[in-house]
Amino acid sequence: MEYSIGLIVSILITVYLVIDAPKHGKSPVLWGIVGFIFGLLGLGIYLIVTGRKALGWIIVALFILLVIGVILLFAYFFSVFMNMGY
Repeated sequence: MEYSIGLIVSILITVYLVIDAPKHGKSPVLWGIVGFIFGLLGLGIYLIVTGRKALGWIIVALFILLVIGVILLFAYFFSVFMNMGY
């Protein structure tokens, strides 16, 4: 289920970038690929490149915080699992 949510978000970002890129003189194919592979990070970079810097930096910062949170959560559960004596 969680993988399908990520896939849906990536597809939605890709569709947005493919539609919006030509309006700013950018390649829709390139930005579609970037959006699909990198998701929110690709969207944030696109917004920064096209001049919507405030929103772009907010999305990039939230993405970085999300990644750090997932890493810390994984490290916490890994340390708890390792200390259980298995």
